[in-house]
Amino acid sequence: MTVSRVPSLRRFLVCEPRHFAVQYAINPWMCPDSPVDVDLAHEQWQALIRAYRAHGHTVDTVEPAPGLPDMVFAANSAVVVDGRVFGSLFHAPERRPESGHYDTWFKTAGFDVHRPESVCEGEGDLVWTGRYMLAGTGFRTTREAHREVQEFFGHPVVSLTLVDPHFYHLDTALFVLDGRPGHGNIAYYPEAFSPGSREVLARLYPDAVLATRDDAMTFGLNSVSDGRNVFIAPRAEALAGRLADRGYVPVPVDLSEFQKAGGGIKCCTQEIRS
Repeated sequence: MTVSRVPSLRRFLVCEPRHFAVQYAINPWMCPDSPVDVDLAHEQWQALIRAYRAHGHTVDTVEPAPGLPDMVFAANSAVVVDGRVFGSLFHAPERRPESGHYDTWFKTAGFDVHRPESVCEGEGDLVWTGRYMLAGTGFRTTREAHREVQEFFGHPVVSLTLVDPHFYHLDTALFVLDGRPGHGNIAYYPEAFSPGSREVLARLYPDAVLATRDDAMTFGLNSVSDGRNVFIAPRAEALAGRLADRGYVPVPVDLSEFQKAGGGIKCCTQEIRS
């Protein structure tokens, strides 16, 4: 029997890809010799914004800064829970200036921002489930940052170790389908994680939607769900089918140009949980 899913309205922060390019290589997807179609990237990004708004979600924008081609990946800038903002400290020197621009946006919008002492890349590695924080490490965000996050928010943090460099951030290998109390579930690619982390996820989410490597390599897990609608890469057809079987509604949005930099739908989307 198909379950009837109920969406919840969200507030998202995004950054226009005005300066988007692949100018350096800090993950296996990036090749500076591969040109980016800037016009197509902008069209794809606009399609994502239209999809969010068509489903009732609020979208705010931060002004892009010249010289910061990855600033479009807004998810990496912070994690926001209950109106509290835990900012970012990027691993790569090329991206560190992004933090100040996002901090300024949050402060102007009336939020206080905590500056981390350890390397931490926002929602790239910190996934709020509604009960606790799933926290990735292994390539970018450090375990020291996990401890900082727990002390700051006062919510339990579950550390998960990533082992495949193609899935260098947690949000490339896992996303939350529904964070409501009593309804929480996720989708993830098990082989992206260490054996112990796989066991943890299996215990926490015995009914999780499991993705194949093909699903994951098409950025199918770099998705955004509102509890019913799942904004997902169109080439992740098998995963979309599994989600539909569970009562979710896949909403395909093509961000193929951003995959050249190792990003997708979730990478471009920061959620503001007030």
